[in-house]
Amino acid sequence: MVFRLGLAGLAAAAFAFAAPATAQSVGVAGGFSKGRTHLVATAGTGQAFDESYLVLGLGASYYLFDGFNVGLFFESWTGANPKMTKITPSVQYVFYQVQHVKPYVGAFYRRTSIEGLDDLDSVGGRAGAYLQVGRNAYLGLGAVYESYIDCNTATYRKCNSTYGEASLTFAF
Repeated sequence: MVFRLGLAGLAAAAFAFAAPATAQSVGVAGGFSKGRTHLVATAGTGQAFDESYLVLGLGASYYLFDGFNVGLFFESWTGANPKMTKITPSVQYVFYQVQHVKPYVGAFYRRTSIEGLDDLDSVGGRAGAYLQVGRNAYLGLGAVYESYIDCNTATYRKCNSTYGEASLTFAF
């Protein structure tokens, strides 16, 4: 049902808006330390209902302990019909001990509101890595598997999906 590609512009924005990568942030886990907050922006394209969409998203995550965060994200799918919005609470662990590239794994629940159709719930997992592109900025690249709960194949062509994701996150 869904396939997303991140925009190359995310990488350009990371370099344009982030300070040069220098020393790791204070604390053993750096930008992934307990008490840190990350703000995330996503942009890309998506395919659903034989239509192409512009997908824009914003979210935030909070590190409950070094490497482990809880997050809440919002996506808007526009430019085609039906329009969609997605709300996604999530958990994620970042392997901050690894030098240079920081692998991550996570899980999520998603509620999708689709104009003119019943809401759709899904669960999934993600894996990927963060690359530090500024003092407190990280470019994330990864893959997601999502399975739709109570999915009706008469309405939806597929009841699960695998897609790539790209994100730009700022740690505070």
